Amino acid sequence: MKKFKRYLVTSALPYANGPVHIGHLAGVYIPSDIYTRYLRLRGEDVISVCGSDEHGVPITIKARQEGVSPQDIVDKYHGIIKESFRRLGMSFDIYSRTTSPTHHKTASDFFRKLYDDGKFIEQTSQQYYDEEAGQFLADRYIVGTCPHCQNERAYGDQCEKCGSTLNATDLIGPKSAITGSTPVLRETKHWFLPLDRYEEFLRKWILDGHKEWKSNVYGQCKSWLDLGLQPRAVSRDLDWGIPVPVEGADGKVLYVWFDAPIGYISATKELTPDWEKYWKDEDTKMVHFIGKDNIVFHCIVFPSMLRAHGGYILPENVPANEFLNLEGDKISTSRNWAVWLHEYLEEFPGKEDVLRYVLCANAPETKDNDFTWKDFQARNNNELVAVLGNFVNRALVLTQKYYGGAVPPAGELTAYDRETVAEIPVIKKSLEENIENYRFREALKDAMNLARLGNKYLADSEPWKLVKTDPERVKTILNVALQITANIAVAIEPFMPFTAEKVLKLLQIGKPGWDELGSTALLEAGHVIGTPELLFEKIEDSVIEAQLEKLATTKQANLAAEMGKEVTPQKEVVSFDDFGKMDIRVVTIKEAEKIAKTKKLLKLTIDTGIDTRTIVSGIAEYYTPEELVGRQVLVLVNLEPRELKGVLSQGMILMGQDATGKLVLLSPTDKVGSGTIVG
Repeated sequence: MKKFKRYLVTSALPYANGPVHIGHLAGVYIPSDIYTRYLRLRGEDVISVCGSDEHGVPITIKARQEGVSPQDIVDKYHGIIKESFRRLGMSFDIYSRTTSPTHHKTASDFFRKLYDDGKFIEQTSQQYYDEEAGQFLADRYIVGTCPHCQNERAYGDQCEKCGSTLNATDLIGPKSAITGSTPVLRETKHWFLPLDRYEEFLRKWILDGHKEWKSNVYGQCKSWLDLGLQPRAVSRDLDWGIPVPVEGADGKVLYVWFDAPIGYISATKELTPDWEKYWKDEDTKMVHFIGKDNIVFHCIVFPSMLRAHGGYILPENVPANEFLNLEGDKISTSRNWAVWLHEYLEEFPGKEDVLRYVLCANAPETKDNDFTWKDFQARNNNELVAVLGNFVNRALVLTQKYYGGAVPPAGELTAYDRETVAEIPVIKKSLEENIENYRFREALKDAMNLARLGNKYLADSEPWKLVKTDPERVKTILNVALQITANIAVAIEPFMPFTAEKVLKLLQIGKPGWDELGSTALLEAGHVIGTPELLFEKIEDSVIEAQLEKLATTKQANLAAEMGKEVTPQKEVVSFDDFGKMDIRVVTIKEAEKIAKTKKLLKLTIDTGIDTRTIVSGIAEYYTPEELVGRQVLVLVNLEPRELKGVLSQGMILMGQDATGKLVLLSPTDKVGSGTIVG
C-alpha cells in the first residue's frame, strides 16, 4: 500500500438555502471530522476544506419567496452553517464559500482552459422563455399539469405528487412561476462536457483500479458506466452564478454542478499559497466525504473535469454514506422534517458530543438508517453515562478518595493486570484499521471498548474491598485504571473532542499523540489529578417527549398544508329539489362488530327512529366496535341498499377527514332523538 506524504480531505459543500440537519452530519461531516482528527493525532500533514455552495436555482427561488436578493439568502445561511459547524467542533482548516472572489476567478479560469483546449461541445436546444420577465426559465420556474397524475402543480423537472421525473416540455399547460404567463420555446446555446469521451478512462480508473471502494459507491459508478455516459451541460440561462467567461454568453452562468466542486480547489487556494502540492502532487492522498446523492458528481463528473484540465490528482477514495431517516420518515428540508443542527445546539447545550456519538454509532455507512429520539436517549444513558462516564468517574473518585488525587505508584503487576493492559494495543490496532478503511461505526465501538475494559477491570479487582486489607494492591489497580483513562482520552478524541478535552483537563495532562495510545506510562506516579466531574448526564423522558411533540406538530402542519393543497373543487350546482331528496338523519349505533376477513369493514346496527337496520362502514382502522356503541352519527338513510361482503348495507354514515387523513364521525353536539332530520 502506497505511503502518502500528505492528505487532502474534502467535505461536500452544504447548499446555502437552509441550515444543516442531522442527515448531513451523519452522511458527510461527522465521518470527515473523525478521519481528519485521527490523521492530525498521527502527526500527518493534512488539511480539511469545506464551504458553502451558494449558486443555483433553489437559491433564487428561496430569495423570490422571501422577497430578498440571492446574496441575502446565501449570506444568512452561510453564517448559520459556519457557526453551527464551529460549535459542533468541526475542525475544518477553512470553511469558505463559492461567492468569494477567489472562487469566481478559479472557476472562470478552469472553464476557460477547458474551452480554449476544445474540451467542450456546443449544442443549441429549445427552452422555455418568459417574454414578460425577459428571461429563460429554469425547470423549477415552470409549473403545469403532470401528464401522469394530472397534478396541476408539477414542476418542470419533477412532479412531487407522483414522483415522476419530467422535462419541462412534458407539462400540460406550462406557466411561468415568475409572472404566471405562458412561456414560449426559444433557441439557446450551451456548452457541454462530453462525459462519454472519458468512459474508457473511468472504467479503468474506478472499476479496475479502485475495487476497494465501498460497495455502494463502486456499484453506483458501475451502473452509470454500464448505462453509457452522455454529454452534460456546464452552463445555463440564469442571472445568479458565475458568468460564463466567453464572448456572446450574456445571461449565462456556470451550471452549479460544474462550479461547486471547484470550490474545493478555491478554498485550498485561500488557505495556503502551497495549494498546488495538495492538488497536483501524486504524494497527496485526496479523500472526498459525500452523501450517496453526490456519488456520480465526485466519482465520474469531477474526475472527468480534472482529467480534461490536466495536472490535477484524482481522489484515492470517496467513502459516501447512505441516507439517514428521522423517526421512520425521510428527512425533508421543504417539509421541515429534520433535526436542525443550530436548533439542537440551543436546546441541548453542552451535549455536542452526545450528538456526534449517536450519529456515528448509528451512521448509514452501508444502508439507510434511522435516527429516533428514543435511541438517542438510550445511547446517552446506557452507553455514554453508564459505560464511559461511569468508568472515568470511578477511577478519578477512588483516586481522590484514597490518595488525595495523587496518582499512586504501580507495584508488581498480576497476570490479570498484564492481561488487561495487553488489550489496549490490540484495541488500538483494530481502531486504526477501522478508521483507515472508513468503518467509523466499528472504530467507535473500539474506542468504547477501552471504557468497557476499564469497567470490567475495576469490577473484577474491587479496590473498594481491598483498600483496608491490601492497600498496596489498590495502588496498582488505580494506577492501571488511570492509565486506561488517559488512553481513552486519546482514543475518543476523533469522535468526541469535547469529552476528550474534558478528560485531559480532569487528569491535568497535555494532549498525547496517537503514537502514545497503548502506553501505560501516560501518568507519572505522584501526578495530581483535578477534582472529578461527571462527563455526561442522563437525559430524562420529558426532554425526549418534548422533541417528539415538536416533530408531531410538524407532521400535523404538513398534513394540514397538504390537505389545503388538495381541497376538492366544488361539484356541480344542484337544485334545492335535488337536495330535498336526500334524507339525512341522526341515528344511534346499537351494535357494532368487525366483518370477518376484512381490515376496514364494520357491521353496524343502527336505530334510525323509523326502524332498526344494518349499515356496513369502512372505519375499522379508526374506531373499535366498543367505541361506537351508543354514539349518535349522521346517516343518509335513503341511499339505495348495497350488498358488501354478504351483508346488505342500508344507508351511509357521513364522515369528514382530519389533518392526519383519519376519517372522523360527524355527530350532533347535543344528544337528540334518533331519527331527527338534518336539513
